[in-house]
Amino acid sequence: MRVLLSTTGSRGDLEPLVALAVRLRALDVQVRVCAPPDTGERLAEAGVPLVPVGPSTRAMGHGKKAPSPKDAPRLSAEAIATQFEQVPAAVEGCDAVVATGLLAAAVAVRSVAEKRGIPYVYACHCPIYLPSPHYPPPPPLGEPPARDVTDNRVLWERNNRSAYQRFGDPLNSRRAAIGLPPVEDIFGYGYTDRPLLAADPVLAPLRPTDLDVVQTGAWILPDERPLPVELEAFLAAGPPPVYVGFGSLRAPADAARVAIESIRALDRRVILSRGWADLALIDDRDDCFVVGEVNQQALFGRVAAVVHHGGVGTTTVATRAGAPQVVVPQIADQPYFAGRVAALGVGVAHDGPTPTVESLSAALATALAPEIRARASAVAGTIRTDGATVAAKLLRDAVTQETPPVSV
Repeated sequence: MRVLLSTTGSRGDLEPLVALAVRLRALDVQVRVCAPPDTGERLAEAGVPLVPVGPSTRAMGHGKKAPSPKDAPRLSAEAIATQFEQVPAAVEGCDAVVATGLLAAAVAVRSVAEKRGIPYVYACHCPIYLPSPHYPPPPPLGEPPARDVTDNRVLWERNNRSAYQRFGDPLNSRRAAIGLPPVEDIFGYGYTDRPLLAADPVLAPLRPTDLDVVQTGAWILPDERPLPVELEAFLAAGPPPVYVGFGSLRAPADAARVAIESIRALDRRVILSRGWADLALIDDRDDCFVVGEVNQQALFGRVAAVVHHGGVGTTTVATRAGAPQVVVPQIADQPYFAGRVAALGVGVAHDGPTPTVESLSAALATALAPEIRARASAVAGTIRTDGATVAAKLLRDAVTQETPPVSV
C-alpha cells in the first residue's frame, strides 16, 4: 500500500505530514510527499521521499512585496495549474491521497485522485475552517465581514461562492481538459463530508458541524535532537529566558527591537528565533541569544514564556511544554489559537498584530504571573501525543477495508 501526502505552505504545514508519514511507515505503508522544494531538508531527515511541487514558499512569502488579497485569484490559479501539472506523476502507483493546506491546491489534488479513481482524504489543523451551520466562518479572503447577516448557513455559502469566484474557473477548465465534470460546491468537494481534524481536542476542540469529522489529535513526533551547545550554555548562565519567534511569517514592524525591549523591561533574558523574517539582535549584550532551527519541544520546557504568532504547530508545542504564552496573531487561524490560549488560561492573546513595547510588556507581565504558569503546567498534561498514530491507522484501515474516512 502506498499513500501520497500533499501540502502547500511552510514548516507548520509540513511538520504534521512528516509525523503522519513516519507513523504510516510503521504500519508498513509506503509514503511519498508532494510539497514545495523548501521542505526537502526536513523530509530527508525523516527519510521520506519528496516530490517537489511548485515554487519556494519562502521566496513567495518573503519577496520584496508581500502578497495581498488582490493577488489571491492569480495565486490560486497558479496553485491549481501547478497541482494538475505536477501531481499526476507523483500519484502514480498510489492507493490513496491525503491533502492538507490551501483549498485551491487541495481541490486540484482531489481532481487528480478522482481521475485516477483512488480515495482522497482532506485534513485540516483548525476547526474554524470546517463548514457548519452552528458557527460563522472566518470572513472570505479579501472581503469585509457581513455584519448584517446572522444566518451561519448564509455566511458559509457566501464564503463558498467567494472561493468559487476566486478559482472555480481555473479549476473547472483544468478538469474539463482531463475529462472531468465541473465542480460548483468548492467546499464540499475540497473538504469532503468526512475530513480529518488534525488538532488537539483540548487546544482546538471540534465544534458542532454536519460533517462526519474525525478528530485525531495533532500530528506530532517526539523531537530527539539535542539543543546546540551554545544555547545550553546560555540557558545555564542565568534564569529562564523568554523565547520570541514568528516562524515562517513576515514579522511585525520592528519586531526584534520591540520584543527585546519589552522583555528587558521585565528584567528577563531573551532567546530570539531568527525565523524566515531573519530577525536579528539589536545589540551585543549578553542577555540575548539568537537561534535558527531548534528543537522547540526541548527548549520550550526550559523558558519562562513563549512569545509567538499563534501558528498551530508552535501553539501545540508550547502548550504541551507547559510554557506560558503571549500570542501575537498575524493571519488566518492565528487569532483563533490566540483566543484558545487565553480561554484555557495558559497565556495571553495580544490585542492586534503589531505590538508596542508597552503593549507587549503588559501582556508578558500577565503571562509570567505564577497562576498562569501553574495553569499552563496543568493543561500540558492533557495534550494528546498520539494523533498521528490514530490518523495513520484510520487511513490504513479506510483504504484496505473501504471504511470511513475516505471520499472517492
